[in-house]
Amino acid sequence: MQLAVRGSNSLPIIRELLQNSSVEIRWWAARSLAEIHDSQVTTLLLQALNDQASEVRQCAALGLRQQPDAGAIPQLINTLSDPDRLLARLAGDALIATGEEAVPALIEVMQNGSQIARLETARALSEIGDTRAIPSLFNALDEDSVVLEHWAGKGLQKMGMGMVFFKP
Repeated sequence: MQLAVRGSNSLPIIRELLQNSSVEIRWWAARSLAEIHDSQVTTLLLQALNDQASEVRQCAALGLRQQPDAGAIPQLINTLSDPDRLLARLAGDALIATGEEAVPALIEVMQNGSQIARLETARALSEIGDTRAIPSLFNALDEDSVVLEHWAGKGLQKMGMGMVFFKP
């Protein structure tokens, strides 16, 4: 974490550490990035989001949650389908932190994404609470999934829809 204290000056070193053969070193490099406020951080965290080691990818997603950036939305959206469900959950958290800017991409996943990605997407849309998601969440109520129904209902309630639902 001493690298984080050095701020932007440590970015060249962190860039090298992200290539290290040790998973632990790559993890700490990704962790340090989350504490540095610089325009290059998102690019480096996105690089770490593609690491071979799941723990480094998870750490990168946590960093993107701490430092939300709309530029990370496409890669985070892709991560929602990752077989590592913790990583997918952390990517969802990062998209929630990004907020309203992530909503159009999340709605697209609700309409056309894989079932596994849609579960995390419904949670993200529910937590963001943007009214543009109402039709997608309403449609999710007709799905044969308790998890989708839960998050859709929670999101609709959060947006003031309560138990009154209207067909579009």
